[in-house]
Amino acid sequence: MRFSTFLTAVASLAVGINAYWLEDVKHQGVAPFAGDGYKVFRNVKDYGAKGDGSADDTDAIMQALNDGDNRCLQGCASTTTTPAVVYFPSGTYKISKALQPPYFTQLIGDPSDRPVLKASSDFAGFGLIDGNPYFTEDLNWISTNVFYRQMRNFVIDTTDIAPGTAATGIHWPTSQATSLINIEFNMPKGEDSVHVGLFVESGSGGFMSDLTFNGGATGASLGNQQYTMRNLVFKDCQTGIIQLWNWGWTYINSEFSNLKVGIDITAAGETEGSLNVGSAIILDSSFADTETAIKTGYSADTTPDTAGSLILENVKLESVPTAVADASGSILEGGSTTIAGWGQGHQYVGDADRELSGEITANTRPDGLTGENGYYGRSKPQYEDVAASDIVSARDSGAKGDGTTDDTEALQSAIDSAKGKVLFLDYGLYKVTGTLKIGDGAKIIGEGYPIIMASGDFFGDISDPKPLLQVGASSGDAGQVELVDFVVGNTGPAPGAKLIEWNLASETSKPSGMWDVHARVGGFSGSEMQVEQCLKKTGSADIDEKCIGANMLMHVTSKATGLYMENTWLWVADHDIEDKENTQITIYSGRGLYIESTEGNIWLVGTAVEHNHLYNYQFANTKNIFASMFQTETPYYMPLPDATKPFPINSDINDPDFSASCEGVEGNCAESWGLRIINSSDFFIYGAGHYSFFNNYDTSCSTVESGENCQSRIVSLEEVKNINIYGLNTIGSLSMIDRDGKSVASWEDNVNVFPANIMLYRSD
Repeated sequence: MRFSTFLTAVASLAVGINAYWLEDVKHQGVAPFAGDGYKVFRNVKDYGAKGDGSADDTDAIMQALNDGDNRCLQGCASTTTTPAVVYFPSGTYKISKALQPPYFTQLIGDPSDRPVLKASSDFAGFGLIDGNPYFTEDLNWISTNVFYRQMRNFVIDTTDIAPGTAATGIHWPTSQATSLINIEFNMPKGEDSVHVGLFVESGSGGFMSDLTFNGGATGASLGNQQYTMRNLVFKDCQTGIIQLWNWGWTYINSEFSNLKVGIDITAAGETEGSLNVGSAIILDSSFADTETAIKTGYSADTTPDTAGSLILENVKLESVPTAVADASGSILEGGSTTIAGWGQGHQYVGDADRELSGEITANTRPDGLTGENGYYGRSKPQYEDVAASDIVSARDSGAKGDGTTDDTEALQSAIDSAKGKVLFLDYGLYKVTGTLKIGDGAKIIGEGYPIIMASGDFFGDISDPKPLLQVGASSGDAGQVELVDFVVGNTGPAPGAKLIEWNLASETSKPSGMWDVHARVGGFSGSEMQVEQCLKKTGSADIDEKCIGANMLMHVTSKATGLYMENTWLWVADHDIEDKENTQITIYSGRGLYIESTEGNIWLVGTAVEHNHLYNYQFANTKNIFASMFQTETPYYMPLPDATKPFPINSDINDPDFSASCEGVEGNCAESWGLRIINSSDFFIYGAGHYSFFNNYDTSCSTVESGENCQSRIVSLEEVKNINIYGLNTIGSLSMIDRDGKSVASWEDNVNVFPANIMLYRSD
């Protein structure tokens, strides 16, 4: 027994905890569409895995992954009907072949003593965990449609594979509502090692945090549209990160030590002199004993014009000869120092030259947004210090989660009875016909992404929306709440549903939080808004009222404050997840995320809001907002219908009035704002992607060749001050930013690898 394991065991006995509570609690999750006897929770040891470091546990783990014989793997497009939480108690699990988790799977290890997945010397496969296998020349799942999966609390060990034999720890081409958390990668050290810890070649992420990479040729080789990654550690790798391609990427609070190269963003494009990497932001990070911190390909001669854009802010160097180098050599000297701010790319800052290459003035950060090492951040709580006796099951309070029973009273009883404890929301589809009230001190954690669904007449008035979840009884109520790992959505029409109303005022020293809490409107079994009901209708502006699934996805009210949101995806379905062809559907939701907190102190870390009718993100009368690589998409059906109907304009919540604001604007003007900021100040945005891919389901409008003309405008700043944006990426919008009704920047002047990019924008 390792000494750390012994200490954990002694400590557990002292407080009456036998193991991580997830191992000990009664598991009562129900998957209503999976068939009788289907198991949501699976402990690998129940399937014969030994975890003793010598027995080959591959087959036993695969049995745990695939139990039920109806899981979504080879040839299956996607599904939410067969969820699985696969649990690994502490131990060392010998693996000889790649483990291939089916769609909608969570892999969870004991966080108090992380299990080790150790490759045998004769290991065969692409990754100990192959998250999207190549059964053919193509990935099994379209990577941009891989949602709702997690892996957390593991050690991935390839040290028994010869250093010169190609080996990968995790293969993970995925998209929104996915995460890797609290994982250590151990690989052979030295120049002869060709191992790679993490390989991602495509997708539309995403979020990862608390990953450590030891040894190997490359810690992480990464290609994806966009990502937020925080708390990464790289030690003794030859290269920490190779960026294969991207549109935009944000690295927060990462550490690099004893490397040749920290981050390499030089990847070449298909034509001579072109680059594949759009942009990267490195924030609150450090490099030590490393030859070159950053290798860049950006120059006056490379194409596209803004490809390879880069910003560093609050980056510490210790014994690093070169901070930034290009093909010609060092362009930013290193040493032992702190880089306050430095960048390359295009800037829109007062009268400054458009071309940026050199020192920049770092953002002045409000005290309310900062923590121990830069901006505040908190990793997902897993409550590993809580005994199983302090976990309260929703099903023990009478909730059924079968998708048909009205669970309103039972869930409210569960929330109330769990005061001072942790509410475990067993997997299920919970139909709710009224508002669930969540008060101070609540802690709720889901099993395998259960969903709470608004249903019925209570949510039926499009002009008088009601909350599904109400956190705090009234705006400004004091307290602290933590929500983890579940989904809110709808079953049937809900034009008056506000899925989350956040009223709570939390202290900035102890903010409330949402981690992996998502919205999903339509597109899944139980929603009653799938291909059968809401098949897309191209060429028609007719609105089917049976396909209006929400009024607003989330509202942070005026007196609320102190909210940390991490890896939260608020999604109105554009396709049917259960359909074998992922057929497109037309679902309507009026508004995305609306924040009108007068005090602010809101953190949006790796969030996304997609396919809402009036706007995706809107901020009004607020301040002190931090955001990292937040992302939107305009509804695919627009401009048929456009944003002027069917949702009534409500000036009390600052709805945009497109009939007035579009006067004199050419093109498709009355379309959803990706980002709208009104009468607000002190925004600190580190990466943003606002995309408009379609003109009534036709993607030809979103290319450079067609003129990026899906819509006229996508970001609006109105009566604002001190708005700071690093790494703004837009697709399909003629104007990249509008300020008080006038375009500030055109896509044509800022072409990047696929989006247009402005690396630095300041309103003042």
